[in-house]
Amino acid sequence: MTIQELESQIVDEFAAFDDWLDKYDLILDMGKSLPPIDPKYKTDQFIISGCQSKVWLHAEYRDGKVYFTADSDAIITKGIVSMLVSVLSGQTPDAIQSADLSFIDRIGLKEHLSPTRSNGLASMVKQMKLYAMVFKMKS
Repeated sequence: MTIQELESQIVDEFAAFDDWLDKYDLILDMGKSLPPIDPKYKTDQFIISGCQSKVWLHAEYRDGKVYFTADSDAIITKGIVSMLVSVLSGQTPDAIQSADLSFIDRIGLKEHLSPTRSNGLASMVKQMKLYAMVFKMKS
């Protein structure tokens, strides 16, 4: 699926709820369903700086696509990174770099996050795009 198709799926999931408490529950559920990251990547080397919570992100490049795994010590942050992983993992470096990730605004996430969590979200996106850029340069 394309990034836009995956984003649309998330937007549709959020559209089913009017109340932001229900939407937070959905984010928490997404975090719980995030596939586990290999414990060897839960080191300082893989921590995303700029996040209030600890967020570990690992990327692999296979067959022209980038695959992400992630984890966080905070469940809401784990849900946020889970959404990013579900949208960007398995995509080409070019697609990741050019992704505008409009679903973040379309679901109203930014306006419901604290400033520190918003900064953390921006740091996650930046790190994922940076991985894509490095893999593109190496290939």
